[in-house]
Amino acid sequence: MTLEEICLAMREAERRAGELILHAHGVMTENKSGARDVVTQYDRAVQQLLIWNLRAAVPEAHFFCEEMNEQESLDAAQLFIIDPIDGTMNFVRGFSHSCVSVAYAENGVVQAAAVYNPYLDEMFHAVRGGGAFLNESPIRTAEDDLANSVVCFGTAPYRPDLSDHTFALARRMFDRSLDVRREGTAELDLCSVAAGRAGLYFELDLSLWDYAAGALIVEEAGGVCRRADGEALRFAAEKSTIVAAASEAVLADYLRETEDLR
Repeated sequence: MTLEEICLAMREAERRAGELILHAHGVMTENKSGARDVVTQYDRAVQQLLIWNLRAAVPEAHFFCEEMNEQESLDAAQLFIIDPIDGTMNFVRGFSHSCVSVAYAENGVVQAAAVYNPYLDEMFHAVRGGGAFLNESPIRTAEDDLANSVVCFGTAPYRPDLSDHTFALARRMFDRSLDVRREGTAELDLCSVAAGRAGLYFELDLSLWDYAAGALIVEEAGGVCRRADGEALRFAAEKSTIVAAASEAVLADYLRETEDLR
């Protein structure tokens, strides 16, 4: 299959998964690492639906998924990286702001991505070198500087030791930008940067499935994604910091404005 065909299969699978989310009832939660880190029967059901559909499309593919007990190798020739419901707490609490996220990688390089918000029927997707799209329409990052941008951020809720640092950065960005937003799903925050809604997004502790798809979409929309220290993102099982910016100039502004907080 071509990358475009694989990306189409990802989008079709995500739309099926979105129907499960929209018609969810009797949601039951289990704590994973703590009360802030929960999983539901719908996380597992969505993940299994995606695996079934994507395995049918790409039989030789491996999988690296949030709710998988034993992860497969990130070095696989063909690999799907799945977050079945990014924004599970939003989903549980009825905030109607969650998404299904799938990235496709070959030999450790993400080549295609799709992020679907079923509540708004917004499908963000990209193939490396082919630009980024929202529901088939091309998207580009904003041309504003940091002072004229909205900044999204995540609170790394599973790492309370990072809270003071996170909120110090958020306060600095509140003072240096138009406003800040904390919406509870990393992938949709990344897509907000890609679509020009926000100029910057940052978070201090994310797993690969939280950003693999959105980072490619940002880059294909003309933006940049780095670690919080400005270094390149790593394609690794270990958690990472992330900063996504509409442009190199906005990233440089963020790094300059927060240098004393790093």
